[in-house]
Amino acid sequence: MEHIYHICKREAWDEASKKNCFHSESLAKEGFIHCSKYEQVLRVANSFFRGQENLVLLVIEPGKVRAEIRWEPGMDKPDELFPHIYGDLNLEAVNQILDLNVSPNGQFHLP
Repeated sequence: MEHIYHICKREAWDEASKKNCFHSESLAKEGFIHCSKYEQVLRVANSFFRGQENLVLLVIEPGKVRAEIRWEPGMDKPDELFPHIYGDLNLEAVNQILDLNVSPNGQFHLP
């Protein structure tokens, strides 16, 4: 299975590293961690994270995630499925942490 991706603040990832698990704000509020396929990442970043800095992109190996992953419709595109993690993200499932950079025009771009 191909990787899935989660965007978060660097501080949240640093805190997760200390606690040995990642618990997003959306998990507390909505019951799951929002993730994307690679081809969805830029649209999600530019739609929901515009103007934010110090963001990282977690590259997640689904087969190593201990919590349930469900593919569900997105908020902005109900006909498109997004991966949602229903529980804390165990850190060994994260293969890479990439900086999510902003162009001078304010748009995100992938490393």
